[in-house]
Amino acid sequence: MRPAFMLLPLVALTACATPREQCIADVTRDTRILSSLINETEANLARGYALDERREVRTITRTCRGETSEGEAFSFPCKDTRTVTTTQPVAIDLEAEAAKLESLRERFELVQAGSNQAVAQCIAVHPE
Repeated sequence: MRPAFMLLPLVALTACATPREQCIADVTRDTRILSSLINETEANLARGYALDERREVRTITRTCRGETSEGEAFSFPCKDTRTVTTTQPVAIDLEAEAAKLESLRERFELVQAGSNQAVAQCIAVHPE
């Protein structure tokens, strides 16, 4: 569910983008995703462990205050629901992570070449 929230600003910005900008955003999507995965994998290797984010819904009972129709104040227990994100370290296989990084970099190079051609085509089709 977290990736959906991360895409909301992008969707809002894309709605205001020119056709050329939308075209470029579409054809470079895979390179942006791969770049993000490469950065995350490099950070994992530098730390020696990965970070796992978990969202927990917590219900907290607290004291609320109210007022009767006659204007008298009173207190009552009420519940407040909050979503808390926690980050925990997770052990990783450093060799497997290094192999994953190499694979991501190779894939990025292939996708980047195709994206460069597609961006040039977007510019040709949608001159500003």
